[in-house]
Amino acid sequence: MADSLIQVDRLFKSYGGVHALENVTLDLRAGEVHALCGENGAGKSTLIKILSGVIAPDSGEVRIDGRPLPAGKVHATEDAGVVAMHQESTVFPDLDAVDNLFVGRELRRWGGLLLDRSAMRKQTSDLLAQLGEDIDPTRPVGELPIAQRQMVAMARALSRDCRLLIMDEPTASLSGRETEFLLQLVRKFCEQGVAVLYVSHRLEEVFQIADRVTVLRDGRLVETRDISSINTDDLIRMMVGREGAELVGRQARTGSFGGDVLRVNNLRRDGVFEDVSFTVRAGEVVGLAGLVGAGRSEVARALFGIGPCDGGTITVAGQELPTGSVAKAMACGLALVPEDRQHEGLVLPMSVGANLSLAVLRSLTRNGFVSNRLEQELAEHQIAALSVRTAGTAAAAETLSGGNQQKLVVGKWLASRPRVLILDEPTRGVDVGAKAQLHRLIRRLADEGMATLMISSELPEILSVSDRILVIREGRISGELDGVNATPEQVLALALPDEREVAVPS
Repeated sequence: MADSLIQVDRLFKSYGGVHALENVTLDLRAGEVHALCGENGAGKSTLIKILSGVIAPDSGEVRIDGRPLPAGKVHATEDAGVVAMHQESTVFPDLDAVDNLFVGRELRRWGGLLLDRSAMRKQTSDLLAQLGEDIDPTRPVGELPIAQRQMVAMARALSRDCRLLIMDEPTASLSGRETEFLLQLVRKFCEQGVAVLYVSHRLEEVFQIADRVTVLRDGRLVETRDISSINTDDLIRMMVGREGAELVGRQARTGSFGGDVLRVNNLRRDGVFEDVSFTVRAGEVVGLAGLVGAGRSEVARALFGIGPCDGGTITVAGQELPTGSVAKAMACGLALVPEDRQHEGLVLPMSVGANLSLAVLRSLTRNGFVSNRLEQELAEHQIAALSVRTAGTAAAAETLSGGNQQKLVVGKWLASRPRVLILDEPTRGVDVGAKAQLHRLIRRLADEGMATLMISSELPEILSVSDRILVIREGRISGELDGVNATPEQVLALALPDEREVAVPS
């Protein structure tokens, strides 16, 4: 293996007296994939921000080729060859892919008087093609599905000449095939001598792609190991200090359920999905599986009144729900936890308490004003019930880790006591411990009678939590499977477009 390219030496960083990083030392080698693992709040994001120049450490140093890396200076860090792809898509939604890739470093002609848009458009198309994406480069990125927005962010990162590529949860919004393609690209970059710092909660990816792994816990370095010297249980134990078996979500129940709470009949939106029909019973978790772009999120948003419908009916507890109205969906007892928690689930600058009360403000209002006492009581109850790690109800939501932000979104909607809970990618970007907590919460809510529709791109999650599994392919329900006995092969056979003639394994 090559000599060290990046040396991280005794980094310390504190916020309000709380150590985010404490005496962290490691090295990154040219041509290697170095995985960084740990639970949410372990210090991974702080380390990434220091490496990418977003923040400066309180003490310690980062060196590249033995020379100090500029601290707290993003542009100088990028000029030194360090490029970061952050967990949440950092694209500009109102700009197209071309402008997103070249913002701040536009190509010019005629002595800099005019932008060379044709050259920028060609380079953008070429980069997206390398990533296997056929995206209209002139379309506003905000109109793209979240997976394609992430691919635009990837293309922007890869358009720069880099020596260290930091990838923070790069596959969280990607399908299995897109993930495989991305991992192949990562290896190609390593063959060119690029060092890759790979952060992922998907442990199977870590073992598939990494050469070495470093684990952080509570801001401290636990250990750096060759990936060939450990197994999954070893890695989980290093991350959380508990055995992996303790973190496995509960399997689906085989008992009886109540009556239909949600009934969808022949729902359609022209060009997006059609003839979608299914039911969800009281106490049942129905998994909705399929490839990214198959129409899963669009169906969920239509149920909640965000997206329009061109036909079909939605019935909740025997009452037909008018489509296209979020207020009426909420009044009928629907709640939607969206896949994009930062842009659609939370108001990040607002406090934890304010976010938790957003869905039930009317019930907390007295004489036209929100009762601070009632809001505080609600927030404290939800924080305790969901084990949210926060400095307090007044802390800004943006200061929480990804897993705790996800718990906030779930808690906000559970406060409304819904009849039907729709979860779109409920554990995207969440660590193994928080993921297990959310799985147990979903099963507990089902035991209490909640009807749940769960969308997930992770087959293990669909298989371990669902009582029934619906598979959607190209906008149509292609099949239904029993959650207890279903296999990954069965789900994929129903999901893949080129597998239409393949019989589902028995």
